[in-house]
Amino acid sequence: MSARNNGRRWDRPREAQRYSNLRDLSVVYEGDTQDVATRLPDLSARGMFINTNRNFPQGAVLNVRFRLAQSGIPVRTRCEVRYCLPGVGVGVEFVDISPEAAEAIEQEIKSRQPRKSAGNSRNSKRKAARPR
Repeated sequence: MSARNNGRRWDRPREAQRYSNLRDLSVVYEGDTQDVATRLPDLSARGMFINTNRNFPQGAVLNVRFRLAQSGIPVRTRCEVRYCLPGVGVGVEFVDISPEAAEAIEQEIKSRQPRKSAGNSRNSKRKAARPR
């Protein structure tokens, strides 16, 4: 199956912040018993991109388990394949995830975002310390 944009505008910013730090990822094609070989995924609150050489049709259901790296909270969810990039991976949307797991993902992503505060960057401190 080839990747399709499904009406998406790729020139717009992503709808959800992404996070790439997970532990103990397990992916199983629903109805199968064998784990799918994967590499570090890209996680958002609504789904994830799973790096794998295995191809899945759009609409395929995957059972996914992982542990959030920072909090250690385990997550179990069913995902539906939304698109496949052959030889690269699949984009999946969470279709059956507990409210607690969804909240834990949100909190993990928020905790990884850089904090912005006026005048608190390295460059502003250097400029202030430099004589003119």
